[in-house]
Amino acid sequence: MTSLTTIAAALRAELGADRVVTDRQERRTYECDGLAHHRVVPGLVVLPRDTGEVARTVRACVAAGVPFVARGSGTGLSGGALPHAEGVLIVMSRMRDIIAVRPADERAVVQPGVINLDVSKAVAAHGYYYAPDPSSQQICSIGGNVAENSGGAHCLKYGFTTNHVLGARVVTPDGAVVELGGPAPDPPGYDLLGAFVGAEGTLGVATEITVRLTRLPESVRTLLAAFASMSQAGAATSAIIAAGVVPAAVEMMDALAVEAAEAAVACGYPEGAGAVLIVELDGPAAEVDAQFAEVTTLCRAAGATELRVAADAAERALFWKGRKSAFAAVGRISPDYIVQDGVIPRTALPEVLRRIGEVAAAHGVRVANVFHAGDGNLHPLVLFDASVPGEDERAGTVSGAIIDLCVEYGGSITGEHGVGTDKAKYMPRMFSADDLVTMQLLRCAFDPAGLANPGKIFPTPRLCGEVPGRHRARAFPGVDVF
Repeated sequence: MTSLTTIAAALRAELGADRVVTDRQERRTYECDGLAHHRVVPGLVVLPRDTGEVARTVRACVAAGVPFVARGSGTGLSGGALPHAEGVLIVMSRMRDIIAVRPADERAVVQPGVINLDVSKAVAAHGYYYAPDPSSQQICSIGGNVAENSGGAHCLKYGFTTNHVLGARVVTPDGAVVELGGPAPDPPGYDLLGAFVGAEGTLGVATEITVRLTRLPESVRTLLAAFASMSQAGAATSAIIAAGVVPAAVEMMDALAVEAAEAAVACGYPEGAGAVLIVELDGPAAEVDAQFAEVTTLCRAAGATELRVAADAAERALFWKGRKSAFAAVGRISPDYIVQDGVIPRTALPEVLRRIGEVAAAHGVRVANVFHAGDGNLHPLVLFDASVPGEDERAGTVSGAIIDLCVEYGGSITGEHGVGTDKAKYMPRMFSADDLVTMQLLRCAFDPAGLANPGKIFPTPRLCGEVPGRHRARAFPGVDVF
């Protein structure tokens, strides 16, 4: 019997036949995440329901020397949950219990399969919500958010997932169950939880997560501003932040992204706009009113051709519907596209956007720009038609050039989508060989056997027993792993 056959038989006996998937057609359901052009059919799929079942699954993999990958809702955009063809995919979608809601402590404890937006729904009656809000929040899971350190439109003011996770119960890569962090705001010792959040499943599998709840604001006001050009919208963004105003969100879309959103959801954005800016302010009513007046003045000074203020929650939702549907909406205007994700200083927005336009024009490729303008997190969508010879190669060249621009201007190769499979090749553009070795040493400390989500983040396979170059990781001699 092969290792996977042995694991499947053992887990069927322990968990039940309905939670161990061996049929190839059923396994194909999980062959990719939201980055669909990377596809691998997993060797075996397991659907646990609690921490103990995850631990048993991991221990079975360790005993057989078989790699494993954890997967949430599969909405990731970097290939972070790409399965292993000869490994086990641990799908967390049946672990959807909200274990505890503690409004007095401003905490909730959830399983990793809980949908992001469902946390806010569960605590709204208590006057709270869960602040991190990826555009996919209606379908993405908390476990996946933790793995990728997801952000969202409101991360400008409220921060990323790491700022809202206080503790996690984790199955380590050897099958042990440990607690990282806890309900206290700043536990002593090394920040292992901080290392775990955003590690993309390479340091273990989270099975229970303690999240921070945020009080619902007294007042929320949302402004939609239209501009003739992206440079004007970028100038307005810089002016708002320079004035000392910290909006809950500042989102920008260019004309191509607006066209796609209108075609998909009829959001009613101003016709003919070269760029649209969504600015949302929240907090005490008096503060919001004063800041809103200032933001309106600054947008007009930057050349806004039209300003709209959401009159009620329904209109506010319509403003956001266009923005949050933008990635999927691009499918209305292009058969194929690459979702890019990089970060630059927001003061560099006009220059970087100009250069992205030049690169795209030089290669005959269209780029739709959608991004969190307030913190410089770009999401250029590189459009192409894979049926036209050479277009996919040109799109890939433009996509890589955008990453190079982000690094050139002092930014990052990813803001919230993670490295995964897709961006591993770009890591040496941002980090030195010594940087990568140091990261690998941390990974090896958690996972000396190299079984947890192998092949992700790092550009080339590396040994835990011996790291290329002048460094040696002597803690794990003779272990030949990724």
